[in-house]
Amino acid sequence: QVQLVESGGGLVQAGGSLRVSCVASGDAINTHTMGWFRQALGKEREFVAATTYASTYYADSVKDRFIISRHNAQKTVYLQMNSLKPEDTAVYYCAARRGFSSEGYSQSSTYPNWGQGTQVTVSS
Repeated sequence: QVQLVESGGGLVQAGGSLRVSCVASGDAINTHTMGWFRQALGKEREFVAATTYASTYYADSVKDRFIISRHNAQKTVYLQMNSLKPEDTAVYYCAARRGFSSEGYSQSSTYPNWGQGTQVTVSS
């Protein structure tokens, strides 16, 4: 079992950058696919990015702006967000699931472990 805690959210102006972090406890994450999802007010939770052992995946809306990375020894996953837009405003959640299958990496239902979320607000 993996417990996840996100941090690093905040208020940033459009065009700015922010890095959110996710620290895991419990099981090691080197055997897990790690993902970032977000949920804006009044909207459904959506996929942002995921990292397996050797691959990274991004939603089209964040491709070329966001970078997901992981430091397995520190049990930490990062999401570097650049060129932020007001529509990136949401609560950002870290998620984990065992294994590195590429199937369902963008589907929140395939991740059993979740953090509590961190708010990111982008002002125009």
